[in-house]
Amino acid sequence: MKSIRGSFSNFGRMILTLSGIAVGVAAVLITMNIGSFGKTAVNEEIDGLGIGEISVSLKNYDAPLTQNELETIESLSYVESAMPLVFETTNAALNNKQVPIYLWGIDRNADKTISLSLLNGRFFNSGDIAAASRVCIIDSKFALENYGTDNVLGKKMVINNGESSAKYEIIGIVKTGSGLLQNVMGGFIPDFVYIPYSTMQNNMLSNNFTQIVIKTDQRSDDETAEKEILKKIERNTNLNDAYIVNNLSKQKQSLNNILEIFSAVLSGIGAISLIVAGMNIMNVMLVSVKERTREIGIKKSIGATKGSIVFEFLAESAVISMLGCMIGLLLGNGISLALAAFFGLTLTFRIDIMILLLGFTVLIGTVFGIYPAFKAASLKPVEALRYY
Repeated sequence: MKSIRGSFSNFGRMILTLSGIAVGVAAVLITMNIGSFGKTAVNEEIDGLGIGEISVSLKNYDAPLTQNELETIESLSYVESAMPLVFETTNAALNNKQVPIYLWGIDRNADKTISLSLLNGRFFNSGDIAAASRVCIIDSKFALENYGTDNVLGKKMVINNGESSAKYEIIGIVKTGSGLLQNVMGGFIPDFVYIPYSTMQNNMLSNNFTQIVIKTDQRSDDETAEKEILKKIERNTNLNDAYIVNNLSKQKQSLNNILEIFSAVLSGIGAISLIVAGMNIMNVMLVSVKERTREIGIKKSIGATKGSIVFEFLAESAVISMLGCMIGLLLGNGISLALAAFFGLTLTFRIDIMILLLGFTVLIGTVFGIYPAFKAASLKPVEALRYY
């Protein structure tokens, strides 16, 4: 420990060396945690929207995607439920301003296919669908932002949809999905509003659906189901290459892979700062060798071997690296906890990543300590004792 105190005899040098290591470690850890947050947010939002399985959409917009195609899909034995979906990015007129919204045309059983948690009021019923009623369900976040309360049942709002701009009565308040992306992105992501799909079709003067969202039973293989659904629809409509059947579970996995690669690249960039910190350790140890030349000469004159001198300096480098890494882990986890609390996320402490960072940092420090250690061990006792 005496020799380590010698390396840190200059307080400013100590702070700079430890700071360099700590900042590098913290940067890598925070980057990995942000990648984990992003992956969790995207997965929960996609799962929350209920698009975790199969969807059918049009490749050729002259092709039909109507009630007939919906019934064809529902007739398949492995289909647990299928829901028509009509979608438009539009706006609603509230308080003399235009508010951007994602408008979804859904069926009365939409809560079985997409994640809609009813907080107040009711869902659409058969009468709403049959009559193409002008009723709507809004997200609680939308209600709070625009009305200041979620107690808005019975109020009316003007929605622009297709060729129509009309008043819709609010009959339900829901919580949509996890809300994570909306929390993180703030005003960049419009809020969700739901109306009967039949009403939306009337407004858009079309019988087509935007998509048919399909939930298969757990025993079926989604990849096989995907091919069979496409084959069944093409056979019934006598149209080839007119439909797109997406396995959204695979798309979610692809997105996760992209996020993991992105996180790994950023972590690699952050790790460069650890290399720079290692070079700083080498400089510190070289200065320490110069300052302790006489001490090294005394040790060698009373029998210290080259091996013991090398070990002493390498041990110092390792301890300096370990101390800096521990400070960096505390800093990185602290900042990650603050970010998690701010965005309403849960931080999972990855012990394996922390151990990996600790090992890597100690390795960097030790590697960059080799040259100073051998320089110290190569000093001749007589010359070293003459040094003042």
